[in-house]
Amino acid sequence: MSFAAKPYLRSVAIAPGAEPDLDEYPFTIPAVRELGLLEPHPDVTFFVGENGAGKSTVLEAIAVELGMPAEGGNRSVLREQQAVSPLHGYLKLVKSFRQPSASYFLRAESLFNVFTYMDEVGGSVRNGRGLHLRSHGEAFMDLMSNFRDGGLYLLDEPEAALSPNRQLAALSVIDRLVKAGSQFIIATHSPILLAYQRAKILLFDETGISHVDYEDTEHYAVTRDFLNHYPRRLQQLLEEE
Repeated sequence: MSFAAKPYLRSVAIAPGAEPDLDEYPFTIPAVRELGLLEPHPDVTFFVGENGAGKSTVLEAIAVELGMPAEGGNRSVLREQQAVSPLHGYLKLVKSFRQPSASYFLRAESLFNVFTYMDEVGGSVRNGRGLHLRSHGEAFMDLMSNFRDGGLYLLDEPEAALSPNRQLAALSVIDRLVKAGSQFIIATHSPILLAYQRAKILLFDETGISHVDYEDTEHYAVTRDFLNHYPRRLQQLLEEE
């Protein structure tokens, strides 16, 4: 099967002629206000930045505009949805001429609710065990292992469910799916996931959104410095006044 149509999602921008109120949320977030033109990598695009920088807001808006539920899941998850920001209504998405074989939006903060729904409708039982009868990490890895080749997957802080070893396992699954024609957009704080090389890293900060290399991310620098000098860093952090 040819995957020449990748990336399935080619660009994201504020639609021409749209006139959002820049004094209203989420356009008060610098990265949202200065969204510009985002061109996702054909394989993996990472969104990085501090909490509140707009990563999850933009990822949610893309997912909703693609027809996925704001709380997470695929298009077949029919739940009463949480309130969402109006950003998706201002977006223009440029997509490939060919549809992905599957799509899924995973967000860590509402994963429990989505797993509850999947257990209730009987779509997640394996060996007699629903998702809530497995650990958070086990359920997440089971979910990822069932992602289809040639899909489009949006993940919001997936590391929240995963130990370091399972983050490495997730990287392996991501790589297999990428090589089978899938595209990922992932908001993350994980220096392990960010190390994936077939990827573009986009930094969300007070200046907007910009491309950054892995070793120039704060995630890499802080983690490396702490692991190499942790006795001194702990002493500096925890010394009494």
